[in-house]
Amino acid sequence: MSRRSPLFSLSALTRAYQRNLKAFARVTKPVRAAKPVRAKAVAVSRARPKAAPVARTPRKPLPASGEWLAGIAPGPAGARRFHLYVPPGLALRAGEKLPLLVMLHGCGQTGRELAASSRMNRLAVRHRFLVLYPEQERLANAHGCWNWFDRRSGKADAEAATLLAAIELVARRHPVDMARVAVAGLSAGASMAALLAARYPDRFCAVAMHSGVAPGTADSAATAMAAMHGRREAHLPDPPQALAAVGAAMAPLPPLLILHGDADNVVSVRNAAATAVLWAESLGARAGPVRTMQRGRRHAVRVTEYKARGRAQVTLREIVGLGHAWSGGAPGLNYSDPAGPDASSLVWAFVARQFKKI
Repeated sequence: MSRRSPLFSLSALTRAYQRNLKAFARVTKPVRAAKPVRAKAVAVSRARPKAAPVARTPRKPLPASGEWLAGIAPGPAGARRFHLYVPPGLALRAGEKLPLLVMLHGCGQTGRELAASSRMNRLAVRHRFLVLYPEQERLANAHGCWNWFDRRSGKADAEAATLLAAIELVARRHPVDMARVAVAGLSAGASMAALLAARYPDRFCAVAMHSGVAPGTADSAATAMAAMHGRREAHLPDPPQALAAVGAAMAPLPPLLILHGDADNVVSVRNAAATAVLWAESLGARAGPVRTMQRGRRHAVRVTEYKARGRAQVTLREIVGLGHAWSGGAPGLNYSDPAGPDASSLVWAFVARQFKKI
């Protein structure tokens, strides 16, 4: 653990949260499912993902160096916990601010587990950016799913607004460059990442979906099940009522990276192409030729780029033989397939390219 600087010191609220974390866990434990269903990915499913053998998740995300700061953010959906990863040895120049990558976990998963399987923190050390891992509360969803699909009740938009509040809270306390904020997620987290970017397109420079569903495709748990299996026509969410009422235009959607395994038996790969087409149409982008790529013995990838004005606005990567798992993830963990191409490196490379356009 690196020595903490005043720049990254915890607030009184964060210290209070750390002191009471164990007590909070004891209070919420009775409402949790007796046995978390690991295959619940976007909403509710009994299918088992094709992933590496289950192993005990490390108590700390990798790497062990750096700071793993805890906090709580209040919002329209209630308070949500989060952890912020700060790389070690940051020597900031006067006025320097850093990029922020928001990582949203899937169902039956925590931010700590996503950090361990994706190993995104290692890239944060190498490329000097902060990583925010918000946590869904089991009181809000018994299986730890982000409620991207619950639009009838307004819960989906409330959670998106709460996640935005967490980002803003972190930005007030740490040197975050708000022009270089990106969001990525796995499964339910992927759908919530897309919902965040669709609702607040001016707040994100890029979004990455790994094994998710277009967030306007479902409006309840029942329709989410059909959407997961590719049995609903894909849609993006409608504009907020306030904007629609006055006919105001929203900012264009940020560039999108989609990664999805064609052997995913939890969320159909049909969702990947459908989301890519919708996002590209909104940006006036057209599909180029499909290319097949493979590095060494890793899974092959079919790549389609949707370009407008000579720039790729949407990149679709369909990974051959990958199930419902983070591609190229750490071995021996849930939802993690080390045989796939390195999704974390692909996500960061995509995000970093967008910085050059700012």
